[in-house]
Amino acid sequence: MIESTGVSIEGKRAVVLGRSNIVGKPLALMLLQRNATVTICHSKTKDLPSVCREAELLLVAIGKAKFVTSDMVQEGAVVIDVGTNRLPDGKVVGDVDFEPVSQKQAGSVLCRVVWGRWTIAMLLDNTVESAKRMAGML
Repeated sequence: MIESTGVSIEGKRAVVLGRSNIVGKPLALMLLQRNATVTICHSKTKDLPSVCREAELLLVAIGKAKFVTSDMVQEGAVVIDVGTNRLPDGKVVGDVDFEPVSQKQAGSVLCRVVWGRWTIAMLLDNTVESAKRMAGML
């Protein structure tokens, strides 16, 4: 997704906020494969806003509504929000406080990835393909 915008990943400082086996860790590995310098953070990371501000690529999957605020993002950073959270009023929001961050990110990439049935279907499809490959290895 990042490369499709024309932004190079190689050599960039990437921060993945979230350490889940489904999103955070796979994202970190994909970025490493493309030669980014990757830091994985979570809600217990000391001085988290400072670490996030160092990111040229900030990928957020922490599972907390509007957790990332504009003071946590350096100007011009690529921000990808993978979080999906439902507020008490029923509104669905991401892990990034989208409006204030988008105002700071003028001219850069700010993307909210929406998880849904299609994403889950693709995850299951990948799981089945992996199981088939493993079965052939036995």
